[in-house]
Amino acid sequence: MAESRAARVAMLGGTFDPVHLGHLRSAVELREVLALDRVHMIPAHVPPLREAPGVCSAERLTMLEAGIGDAPGLVADGRELQRDGPSYSTDTLVTLRRDYGEQTRLVMAVGHDAFLRLSEWHAPERLFELAHVAVIDRPGHDAPLPAALESLITGREAQDAEALFARPAGGVLRIRLPSRMDISATDLRERLAEGRSIRYLLPEAVEAYIQSRNLYR
Repeated sequence: MAESRAARVAMLGGTFDPVHLGHLRSAVELREVLALDRVHMIPAHVPPLREAPGVCSAERLTMLEAGIGDAPGLVADGRELQRDGPSYSTDTLVTLRRDYGEQTRLVMAVGHDAFLRLSEWHAPERLFELAHVAVIDRPGHDAPLPAALESLITGREAQDAEALFARPAGGVLRIRLPSRMDISATDLRERLAEGRSIRYLLPEAVEAYIQSRNLYR
């Protein structure tokens, strides 16, 4: 009998303020490109390195659930809402590792702009003990890597997904997703505040929720 493949699970965090089609399409394509079994989309309760979102975490989770709908393999995960204090990724990865076991190939997916600040994150070395890091290329984000980040990832970069998943954690893989939808949550919030259209930038269910609660006005 052929040996069964270890499960592949990703964590895709963010404020999702609000969740839009760029977030959701990235999650779908991330799952396809890395042949993942599941992608946990996890709203940050208290983001450590940015100002607090304008909408509470419970409503951002509700919008995420509405946006995902019945998309296979995507999970709206509210585990960071259950913790007080800053939403450190290391703490979240500890709980995911506990849920899925030591042999699961666990991935933390980040955009290139967030990746550039990885060495400033809480316990960055610990991240690699718990998971791989998949860096999603974004349009217009081609800045050189800071020296501290270069040092952090030296010897960790994998050439492809199979090389990355040869072990449960510890690697870095840079990936370019097919669609690369350049939608900005900041722009969405500005549009909503000014009463301009957000149609076709986020799921209809999310737009309906925003309108029903009069959010971002």
